[in-house]
Amino acid sequence: MQNTTDRSTIESILASLDISDYAYTLPTDRIAKFPLEKRDESNLLVYNKGEIHKDRFSSIWKYTNSKTLLVFNNSKVIQARIKFFKESGAKIEVFCLEPVEPADTQLAFQEKKNVTWRCMVGNQKKWKNVPLSKKVVFKTDEIVLTATRRETTSAGTIVQFSWNNPELTFSEVLEIAGEMPIPPYLKREPESIDRTRYQTIYSLNKGSVAAPTAGLHFSNEVIQRLRKKGVDSAELTLHVGIGTFRPILSDSLVHHEMHTEHFSITIKSLKKICGNVPRMIAVGTTTVRTLESLYLLGINVYLNNNIPVDELQVNQWDGLLNETDISPVEALKCLEDYMMARGINTLHCTTRLMIVPGYRIRLTEALITNFHMPRSSLILLVAGYIGDDWRRVYQYALDNDFRFLSYGDSSILFPK
Repeated sequence: MQNTTDRSTIESILASLDISDYAYTLPTDRIAKFPLEKRDESNLLVYNKGEIHKDRFSSIWKYTNSKTLLVFNNSKVIQARIKFFKESGAKIEVFCLEPVEPADTQLAFQEKKNVTWRCMVGNQKKWKNVPLSKKVVFKTDEIVLTATRRETTSAGTIVQFSWNNPELTFSEVLEIAGEMPIPPYLKREPESIDRTRYQTIYSLNKGSVAAPTAGLHFSNEVIQRLRKKGVDSAELTLHVGIGTFRPILSDSLVHHEMHTEHFSITIKSLKKICGNVPRMIAVGTTTVRTLESLYLLGINVYLNNNIPVDELQVNQWDGLLNETDISPVEALKCLEDYMMARGINTLHCTTRLMIVPGYRIRLTEALITNFHMPRSSLILLVAGYIGDDWRRVYQYALDNDFRFLSYGDSSILFPK
């Protein structure tokens, strides 16, 4: 049933991918620093099997039909940036990346005493072993949030947070003391508009430290127009990590380590997705990665139905290593049966899946996505989706005044 590719073949594929081939010149004035007044007024680049033209996102409904299933990532961005000031006036910025204790995101947000997170720390040299404190006001009460540095590793700094009000959850503390983690390339401080506009209108489950930006263009009017046409939808959750947007520094992918991201899906959504393969449009690269990760999990379950739930995970090159004749529907049905047999209503897993040219996309017919950083894993995913035509798409966008990156314009890509 399964044709497992030899690792030497994988290394050969990766060695043939020169990251410099996935670079392009992005003028700084093409980076959108602020969102448009209306979400759906953004430009839409339409790539349809080699043909390219320009439209408005408000017309996205024209590229769907009544059999289309739109799949959304409903992760919600948290107020992950916390600024502390030492008595000397030095600013220490702590950026929460992922929970460590408890490791489950939802449990970490519900803690009412202390939590431990892996963080990035700005101006870390100024932070000795003395805890940092920040005073904020909640209603009429003064809240003191304390950050204690535990250890620093190559993956980040382990920080324990505690606060003096046992009635508040850590989620509520972040809402009070934190700031929206807008991307550093915007080169500005977060403003009040970012609280709503760096968030999709359908965001639900807290946990992302960067927005799933393809969904930022959807307005209530657009969703109503899609529903009127008969377009159905399903939701899943992948909490976006900061690593998603980092450029690949090495020229060879052999030395690039993909970050881990947490995702979840309900049995209801899985059934809907299973029944609509491949008539699906993925809203965002995070959604594509999650859907393909579900397929790979289904293969694992197909091959070993007794695999423990806590061992269900997707590694970086599983999509290249596990070439198989198991169909997407068959794999997803195996995963569905696995959940049903164990009474699992919501499956929680992790993925490090990296999609690059040579990976075969199986579950979707189109992708809605923004325009990404040069030399990023997201550019590689787009190239894996539409091949070398990614260059034509990006050149067209540059030549036709499209806005780039998180607050920029959108595209819908139908591969050949």
